[in-house]
Amino acid sequence: MLGTMQFWAMVAHETDSGVVLAREEVGDDFLGAGTVTIKVHFSSANFKDGLAITPGGGVVRNYPIIPGIDISGEVVSSEEPGFAPGDLVIAHGYDIGVAHNGGFAEYARVPAEWVVKLDGLTTREAAALGTAGFTAAMSVQALLERGVTPDSGPVLVTGATGGVGTVAVDILAGLGFEVVASTGKTDAGERLSALGAKSVIGRLPEDPEAKIRPLGKAQWAGAVDSVGGKSLAYVLSSIQYGGAAAVSGLTGGTALPTTVMPFILRGVSLLGIDSAHFAIGKRRELWARLGKDLKPQHLSDYENYAPITEAEQVLSAISAGQHSGRTVLGVAGEF
Repeated sequence: MLGTMQFWAMVAHETDSGVVLAREEVGDDFLGAGTVTIKVHFSSANFKDGLAITPGGGVVRNYPIIPGIDISGEVVSSEEPGFAPGDLVIAHGYDIGVAHNGGFAEYARVPAEWVVKLDGLTTREAAALGTAGFTAAMSVQALLERGVTPDSGPVLVTGATGGVGTVAVDILAGLGFEVVASTGKTDAGERLSALGAKSVIGRLPEDPEAKIRPLGKAQWAGAVDSVGGKSLAYVLSSIQYGGAAAVSGLTGGTALPTTVMPFILRGVSLLGIDSAHFAIGKRRELWARLGKDLKPQHLSDYENYAPITEAEQVLSAISAGQHSGRTVLGVAGEF
């Protein structure tokens, strides 16, 4: 255990003027309950982390808290026999970074049942994937389990320059799918093509004021959607018979202006993706695949790096829609 050791953390406090993220020296008693203590190598920047430091963000239960929904590093002590000092691990989801102190600190402590041993991935690669990359992998796995294959036809990825979308394009292309990438960033075509997208299109629908038809032209065998809202309604109306859409986002809104017709006339499946409470056994199995057959081929091409002390600036860019790919936040040696 760490005993009375002091270490550095980025701590979010709620004040009268808003939420303040400050570099502070804290003791290990600040970490809270858990049976595995991790020396954090990296965390990452996620939309949810931005909400954690936004007044009224709605994800943090009580302040002060150490944000960081992704923790990637090395075990320094464990009360559980399944983990030993030196094990390289990742932990994410559950209450991490929202009700339990997270990865924006030199050390983290979490329950063993939240921890995954890494196999085939470095701690930096694991952080580069993080919650967003894992959500992308869950989405791809859900489509595969539904019977969508490269022979089924093209697969659409919406929000393709975001964290989930970028990784999804990379994984799907690596599996041999014909990937159609949808993005509102007009300068992203070359980057997405380099990841394996066969074609790059704009936001859907093309006319944001257009009324969504219950059934449109059947175009895609499946979709990975991280946008939601009207975009998702359009996507569902365009899925081929027996296809599916794996859905994980709501940046386009929570309302879904569609009808039952795609589901009962084309047999379309709407697959909800939630990585926060995904069972730990299945979580560990999928992380193992991310180090093997689902490992993205171009991760280093869209991985950005920033020291943890610049987390607030990176999260502001994500909240403003000015961020692409995945940003690793370096913790070890950066305080």
